[in-house]
Amino acid sequence: MPWDTLSFKHRRFLHPLPSQPDEDTKVGMADTTNSRQFRNVTALIVAQMTIGAQLPMIFTIAGLAGQSMTPHVCLATLPISLLVFGSMTSATWMSQTMQRFGRRTGFLIGSLGGGLGGITGSYALMIDSFILFLVSSYFTGIYMSAHGFVRFAAADTASESFRPRAISYVMAGGLVAALVGPQLVKVTADAMVVPFAGTYIAVIIVNLVGSFAYMFLDIPRPKIKDSHHQHIRSYGEILRTPKIAVAIVCAMVSYSLMNLVMTSTPLAVVGCGFGTDRAADIVSSHVLAMFAPSFFTGHLISRFGSQRIVAAGLMLLACAGIIGLAGVALTNFFAALILLGLGWNFGFIGATAMLVEAHRPEERGKVQGLNDLLVFGCVTIASLASGTLMNCTGGTAAEGWVAVNWAMLPFLLLAGIALIWLAFNRQSSSGKLA
Repeated sequence: MPWDTLSFKHRRFLHPLPSQPDEDTKVGMADTTNSRQFRNVTALIVAQMTIGAQLPMIFTIAGLAGQSMTPHVCLATLPISLLVFGSMTSATWMSQTMQRFGRRTGFLIGSLGGGLGGITGSYALMIDSFILFLVSSYFTGIYMSAHGFVRFAAADTASESFRPRAISYVMAGGLVAALVGPQLVKVTADAMVVPFAGTYIAVIIVNLVGSFAYMFLDIPRPKIKDSHHQHIRSYGEILRTPKIAVAIVCAMVSYSLMNLVMTSTPLAVVGCGFGTDRAADIVSSHVLAMFAPSFFTGHLISRFGSQRIVAAGLMLLACAGIIGLAGVALTNFFAALILLGLGWNFGFIGATAMLVEAHRPEERGKVQGLNDLLVFGCVTIASLASGTLMNCTGGTAAEGWVAVNWAMLPFLLLAGIALIWLAFNRQSSSGKLA
């Protein structure tokens, strides 16, 4: 019988229509999805708890170590600036690497950068080479770039309802790093004849141990839709999306102001007559405040929306600046840095949630790479400005500390205006894509 004379019934028998999965199959698919998302979140939390400890370690001592080697005190925070610059310049190619080869590959490359930073940093301190010390900071910046994508990796395999919590839980893994990092500084800072060299050797070990957590990741690479049927937006089109633009601005301000103040804090604390141990304690309390709220930040975002949480974060950053301007007692340092950490948590995680809501899966590498390029570009400028404001705007450490805190004001106003604009912009609904 010729094909064109077959009835529809016979044709359907020869080539049956795709059937819908039965209920048992749907349950099995859901179980697989849940298992994958919880496995990935767990692996990323463990990575945060271990390998993430190197960042509070470096931020605690890099400025002090740089100040001991630099030919000019205004360049004391240049090592931290090179660290952030390394993160900025690595963001685009790191995001593209993860898009093409997977998250695990990108994270392992980051661990390699962190290990190289520890090796070159310890050697630079031993031979008293400020230039080589800056190179070590750049290597550490490669790790910092990869580290920044853990929040996006948490969302990759999470369901829509679990996504805000997945991001916040992974960020909460930094709580252990906040406890371990500064304590390792106390133990290792003077463990060798050369101050701080032992800390950089500890950084090497942290990278070796922590990188094993990445081997348990199971994050598939995103499927690219047919470009003939799906318009791939340019960078200009992406930045003209209101929700994306405001999310990037708020992330830039939250992270930059946190870095601006935190970078100068050890210099201010020691300059005001307190010891390195006190500086480590204050940084520890700050990093605790950065990550401890992450246990419930995701729930707050789900309940109140990302924009309100970002607004709360900006208000907390403003309160940190006010307390910083009020005095240079230990209580002021502790209170200001705790509020600074809380403000960063709400502002940065809220901005991350906004960004994830506003781009398509196939745009993941492009949008996230652009975001981190711009964010860490601003953080680089902030860290450079921190040392200049702290050491070169007044005759005393207290005067420099006041200048650092006043510098927060215009950027808080910028982010606040951006949020208000988004709230009243009728096009904001187009920022969330199906």
